Amino acid sequence: MFTGIVSGVASIQSVEDKGSFWAISMDLGRFKEGLEIGASVSLDGVCLTVVSIDDNIVYFDIIEETLNRTTLGNIKSGHNVNVERSLKVGDELGGHILSGHVLTTAKILEKVENEGSVDLLIENKEEFSDYILQKGYVAVDGMSLTIGRVTEDYFSLHIIPETLRVTTIKSKSEGDRVNIEIDSRTQAIVDTIRNMEASS
Repeated sequence: MFTGIVSGVASIQSVEDKGSFWAISMDLGRFKEGLEIGASVSLDGVCLTVVSIDDNIVYFDIIEETLNRTTLGNIKSGHNVNVERSLKVGDELGGHILSGHVLTTAKILEKVENEGSVDLLIENKEEFSDYILQKGYVAVDGMSLTIGRVTEDYFSLHIIPETLRVTTIKSKSEGDRVNIEIDSRTQAIVDTIRNMEASS
């Protein structure tokens, strides 16, 4: 599990197409401390398993479904991604609980910079729109964010300076796609109400 509080940014060192999956390597630097083979790491909100470690270089495999469903299918050597280590007992829960199982991607429709902060309009796709609620939570590229205005076509997000400083969102542009993970609690409540209404 993850909290959606991104620790920082790391760079993709290599990407190798193995046919049914990609093998990637990264220099995790300070994020590598205590990391072991088999551990889970969130890269742009996608939960990946460490398969090998060589000094500061950490290796991951990405299966075809993940490549098709997330923005990791477009990564190249030199690309930066958001990094979060998995939640441990005793860690502070500063965001909301995430699984790292990305539902889909969505497009940035608008990006407005405001004296150190940024406002984003994100495509509100039909496949997840029922779970996008004003003042609710959504994970975008692994960042736990509070939803602002919601319309049929988009939802808004306000990105504070600290989030801009430690994540890749500052380098995103209109038209770029981002990974979306729905808040599991919101999904459970909405689905429960829907099932109750259907059976009544």
